[in-house]
Amino acid sequence: MASGVGVSGECAGIYNDLKLGKKYKYIIYNLNKNYTEIIVEKTSTSTSYDDFIADLPEAECRWAVYDFDFEKEDGGKRNKLVFVSWSPDDAKVKQKMLFASSRDALRRSLVGIAAEIQGTEYSEVAYESVLEKASRGH
Repeated sequence: MASGVGVSGECAGIYNDLKLGKKYKYIIYNLNKNYTEIIVEKTSTSTSYDDFIADLPEAECRWAVYDFDFEKEDGGKRNKLVFVSWSPDDAKVKQKMLFASSRDALRRSLVGIAAEIQGTEYSEVAYESVLEKASRGH
């Protein structure tokens, strides 16, 4: 089900700055005030995963891309781009529905995502949960 919400051209451009230029560690996406377009709400260069989690509001939906670094058990370093759909239980139902139906438009514009996380509570987007999903098959 598509919502008819468009994706700002800035979304893919800033994503490419993160992916190719490594200018950012993460990007937080939101809907504009009129709920007609997906926009970049915030970018950050902070390497603290706790800062990223703190930027996900307790009672509002968001999407995010995080450049996730981790080490394999054999010691090899890896990084993967992780797409996060944040839809907390306390968010309003209308907002959850709009974010769910708009997700694919944003997701299709972001080429190179290696893992996807859907979170309704902070434990689902905790570092260990993301590490488990990101490190599968590598």
